[in-house]
Amino acid sequence: MRPTTLARNLGCLFLVAVTAACSGGSGQAGGTTKSSGGNHPAVHLTFWSWVPNIDKVVGTWNAAHPDIQVTVSKPAQGDALVTKILAAHRAGNPPDLMQAEYQALPTLVTDGAAADLTDQLKPAGAQFSDAVWNQVTFGGKRYAVPQDIGPMMFFYRKDLFATYHLQVPTTWEQYASEAEAVHARDPKVYLGGFSAADPGWFSGLAAQAGSSWWSFDGNRWSVGVNDAASTRVAGFWSDLVSQGVIDTAPWWTPEWNAKFEKGTLLSWVSAVWAPGVIAGNAPGTKGRWAMAPLPQWQAGAAVTGYWGGSSTAVASKSVHKDEAAQFALWLNTDPTALQALVTQGSIYPAATAGQSVPALSQTPAVLAPDQADFYSRAATIAGTARGFTWGPDVNVAYSAYNDAFGKAVQNHTAFPAALTAIQSATVSDMTKAGFTVAGS
Repeated sequence: MRPTTLARNLGCLFLVAVTAACSGGSGQAGGTTKSSGGNHPAVHLTFWSWVPNIDKVVGTWNAAHPDIQVTVSKPAQGDALVTKILAAHRAGNPPDLMQAEYQALPTLVTDGAAADLTDQLKPAGAQFSDAVWNQVTFGGKRYAVPQDIGPMMFFYRKDLFATYHLQVPTTWEQYASEAEAVHARDPKVYLGGFSAADPGWFSGLAAQAGSSWWSFDGNRWSVGVNDAASTRVAGFWSDLVSQGVIDTAPWWTPEWNAKFEKGTLLSWVSAVWAPGVIAGNAPGTKGRWAMAPLPQWQAGAAVTGYWGGSSTAVASKSVHKDEAAQFALWLNTDPTALQALVTQGSIYPAATAGQSVPALSQTPAVLAPDQADFYSRAATIAGTARGFTWGPDVNVAYSAYNDAFGKAVQNHTAFPAALTAIQSATVSDMTKAGFTVAGS
């Protein structure tokens, strides 16, 4: 699944009120009625999500758990859903459960909307990698059950790589050499592109290089948007852009799609969900793509980052936190639920076991026939992902990224300076909001 609007831009302002109708409840989270057996009350939970066909997955739970019934509502997705969740929390009528992208979870935590689930989630400890758990952990406490992840990979036109005599790059140094070589052969052709409007993409690459823009020790935050690792990544892409050997046109546009279709854009540094995007945007390239691990900063290394992904959180004001946590664990760890999330919801599970469910045995049609092991390789790559700690004002950092990198591309200025601007905006916002920030 490609990142939602929130993963690309969290620029909205949070509302301060919401109608009771939006909550799917009657003034407070959860509720009870007599169970079908009539012997004890049944718990009724509300769940806000945007995952396609999630109601069908939840239906399986409801059929097997008459004493804990879950009602799904889809009031919004991405940034709009976070807005509604925070508004409902402040109004006192949030849903019991909520979909939360990893970068949005800190906002829900610092606003007090997400419950501390550390105790309830202990049984699931071994079912997720440490890097995945890191996405939902703050100050040593866990606030959600990971649902899906977007380990980053390198996708390329297998046929055109052969035509242009290109090697699949295993290091970023080799990537730069191949980019220069193919553009020299044909100025209309680019090995790949840089996005000045996808901060989630850049943060994933920064994580691969060893960066984590935020850290939290329980008393204060540290911010490192312009740390050495991120500066290295920015400098790398800055050099390629200044040389004119990398495409800088906006992504997610008809023009961008056409470049894939015409074969003038030969690869895409993306994530596990990329085949679906390519198939939908460049259907004429079916069967011509291949996947490889991301190029590495050190030859022989095996490290990647994440781009996209979400979790299932429980409202702090829910009166049925234990039951809600029980459902959230089932949804994201039970074999039947994981299979359904893949087939019905089109997600790539965060749970390690979910990455080898039967539904993932079929190769995406956009990939070449020799890519039959795509999902098994994807699971291996997912195991090499570095975690990334998100902060309470990702929306500010993301907005600053779009502004600073957009100007850098337009004005032909060095990218590392853009990181300094993002760092300054992020720290300033956190300080103004009352957070204790190291070095500010």
